[in-house]
Amino acid sequence: MNLSLITHLALAIVTAGAVWVFQDARMDAAVAEVRLEQSNERIGAVTRARADERAVAKTYQEALNEARTREISVRRDRDAARAESDGLRDQAADAARRLAAAPPAAVLEYATAINQLFAECSRSYQELAGKADGHALDVRTLTAAWPVIPVRVVDAAVSN
Repeated sequence: MNLSLITHLALAIVTAGAVWVFQDARMDAAVAEVRLEQSNERIGAVTRARADERAVAKTYQEALNEARTREISVRRDRDAARAESDGLRDQAADAARRLAAAPPAAVLEYATAINQLFAECSRSYQELAGKADGHALDVRTLTAAWPVIPVRVVDAAVSN
């Protein structure tokens, strides 16, 4: 009878050991699966962060390219305006020389034309100032509303 008890006890110990090993293997597999899932989540977060970064960089580069194109156009327009202004200055100097010897009726006609021109310039200047003010307000609104990506969120996703 003692032998039967020892055999049963040995069998119970071997069975418990086998169950222990089996459960340990199952636990290791479960832990590995959780770690794999966490790693996949991290990889997904990093992939999304990099995609967001590329999108922001692309938008930024496109904005820079458009700004450079606009700057070239503005520079070209400014140079054309400067050349036109120089020409008008020369015309005004020539008109002043001719006006000195002109009859009074011609001087009066010239003064009337100059007053109309100044009135048109004043209206154009006011319209331009209104557009510039509107543009400045738009820039301030867009700057205040520009989305900001918090750095901590991206760093937290990468560091996990």
